[in-house]
Amino acid sequence: MRRYIIKRLLLVIPTLIGVSVLIFLLVRLMPGDPVSMYVGVEQSSDQQIAIVKQELGLDKPMPIQYLYYVKRLAMGDMGRSFGSKLPVAEVIFERLPATMELGFTALIIALLIAIPVGVVSAVRRYSWVDNTAMTGALLGISLPTFWVGLLLILLFALQLGLTPASGRGTPVPQALAGLLTGDVAGFTNMFKHMILPAVTLSTALMGLVTRLVRSSMLEVMHADYVRTARSKGLKERNVIFRHALRNAMIPVITVIGLQIGGILSGSVITETVFAWPGVGRMVVTAVLQRDYPVVQGVTLVFTVVFIAVNLVVDLGYAFVDPRIRYD
Repeated sequence: MRRYIIKRLLLVIPTLIGVSVLIFLLVRLMPGDPVSMYVGVEQSSDQQIAIVKQELGLDKPMPIQYLYYVKRLAMGDMGRSFGSKLPVAEVIFERLPATMELGFTALIIALLIAIPVGVVSAVRRYSWVDNTAMTGALLGISLPTFWVGLLLILLFALQLGLTPASGRGTPVPQALAGLLTGDVAGFTNMFKHMILPAVTLSTALMGLVTRLVRSSMLEVMHADYVRTARSKGLKERNVIFRHALRNAMIPVITVIGLQIGGILSGSVITETVFAWPGVGRMVVTAVLQRDYPVVQGVTLVFTVVFIAVNLVVDLGYAFVDPRIRYD
């Protein structure tokens, strides 16, 4: 397993280089000039514009800009934001906890609902339960994230007044720490602010995992080891959860690992709709302001998170199926 982990870590290097080159070129091909966002071009002289370009490091050819960027990145410096003048790493990691809280909560909600529903749909195939679950899963995959978010805000925030329409509320660590000491107010505040954006972000993943669990369960329910388990007189519950579900989870785990990137990218829309102060909302502002260093930094951080999660998922196969070896 150690050799496998080392090989995967070595593959991270060309991946990050490729992503850095791609995002470096894409952000500079976007329409608009960052200089015009921070100085009034019509009211500024050519000399002032040249000075600003030099301050932002945009006065050199793009290959030279990229080499400077890689050199700083190798020393752990992602550059400084054009707008706030703060280090990009500081800006990102200040907002990253809010995005991770939202994404992790959405993942938990999706799995807690999708896996049991998928199992029940497979066991009671073609029943009204199965048809209802598959219709709901199809809607979850098909409906746009921003539309689901706006619909939830309209119903639960504006019409019923049960939750706030926007904002983060109490951070999760503080809410959980307060709950342990008997302070329910912080946890309640966190829950009310978290529930709508988390459900919105989890909708597509919930539908996808539900359908995948159902199809995987239907495939293994007629396998020889399942029939053998039934012939031994095991309870149907043990047959389903100990034998069938465990083997059906391998493709599900793969998809969950791949969908982490979908959760991170989906957070951009969700955080914008709910005014959630996370990285996703920040990158939208950075794109509109042509803040190249922030966009590049967020993309690299998301790439590293995605790679790390998928490495953990690949290693997790051995815990689900002991027959899997990394030689």
